[in-house]
Amino acid sequence: MSRPFQTSNYSTHKCLTRATASGDPDGHQASSQDVKRRKKPSVKCMGAPETTMTTLNTMKMLEPRQLKPDSMETERIITVLNETIAKLEISSLIPCIITSLDRFADMLGPEITENLMEHQKLSNEMENLLSSLEEGDTVRAEEQQVCLHLLEKRLKCSVRNVLRLLLANPLLCQTLKYGALERGEPAQVFINAFGEFRTFILERLLTSPVEEVEKIQFMDDISLRIEKNTEAITALQAELAAAIQTREEEIHKKDNVIKDLKTSIQDLTEDYEADIQQIKQEGERQQETELQASQARCAMREQDIEKLGAQLKALVLEHRASELALRKRKCRLEMEIVNWMQKYDADMEEKQAEYEEVNAAYNEEKAQLSLMMEKHALLLQEYSQIEEERRICQEKKEQAMKELATKNRAATRIQALWRGYVVRSLFKSKRKKKGKGKKARGKKAKK
Repeated sequence: MSRPFQTSNYSTHKCLTRATASGDPDGHQASSQDVKRRKKPSVKCMGAPETTMTTLNTMKMLEPRQLKPDSMETERIITVLNETIAKLEISSLIPCIITSLDRFADMLGPEITENLMEHQKLSNEMENLLSSLEEGDTVRAEEQQVCLHLLEKRLKCSVRNVLRLLLANPLLCQTLKYGALERGEPAQVFINAFGEFRTFILERLLTSPVEEVEKIQFMDDISLRIEKNTEAITALQAELAAAIQTREEEIHKKDNVIKDLKTSIQDLTEDYEADIQQIKQEGERQQETELQASQARCAMREQDIEKLGAQLKALVLEHRASELALRKRKCRLEMEIVNWMQKYDADMEEKQAEYEEVNAAYNEEKAQLSLMMEKHALLLQEYSQIEEERRICQEKKEQAMKELATKNRAATRIQALWRGYVVRSLFKSKRKKKGKGKKARGKKAKK
């Protein structure tokens, strides 16, 4: 994103966009008449359908695009520039707000008004200090410079605090921005310049190097075309001068013809005046006859009006009678409506009383239910504890039974081993006795 800015290309591109988009203050579109005026010379000079396509392509290239940021860095840069423009607009309105602080006191609040008053005090001190420096007091010049530096820091801090408080309330910023406040001309010029800088940065960030090369090449082509068009324009201007001269000669001839026609017209007007006199006389005669006929028609219309008036009176009397009947019916219906409303109110009071009784019973049962739920929760907790204790006891019993079974199995095995050992020892002792008896018998037999 860190590409070098080329101000010369930007200025030429800006001039060309203004030339192609004249008539629009924002520079988004050119008017249809301007487009037609620009298209005609190129067609005359080139005289081919390709030139029309190229002119359309040039118009599309030079028209400002609806640019959209394509990376996070670009969006961050644009958001920073937008926030800076908003802060500049609000900070430039601070002197106007301070001058009319009484009018905006209720809207701003106590905290913002206090900060604005402190800011006004600091600005007054700064003005006084600057005026004393302009008077040329050389003795206290260094002290005043130090004080000026401190006042500048304090003034910057106060501006930051005021901006922080104002930007914390977006609705207040909108009302102040679109209110009847006029910022100074230098501030407005600076804001406009910063806005142009923002558009320039956006365009530069969203223009790739390939597009930049194409744009430079396109500018060169445009300059060559402009030179060719200027040559064609000079030739056309010479043709135009010759055509103007021939036209003036034709106009001179036509003026002579007009003079002849004027003399003939005067003769015709005299003839027409005589004809008009005769037509007026015939018109007066017709007017008298039509006046008599209109008077007769008026008499007949008056008779018709009298007859219609009598019919109107009869209809009025008839409608008054029907109106009385309808009024009586209306009064009767109103009485019935009142009775129904009273009956409805009485029924609603009974229903309300019944509803209140049911609601009271419901609340009482609800309170009892909540108590029972609390007791149920306690009992459930106790039951879970008892179940846990039973489970632990059962596990202990099962473990004891297992240990007892292992002990019984070990005891039986030990007893079996012992019994086997005792039996084997008895058998051994018996065998030894038998062997000794056999030896004694053999010795006796030998003897």
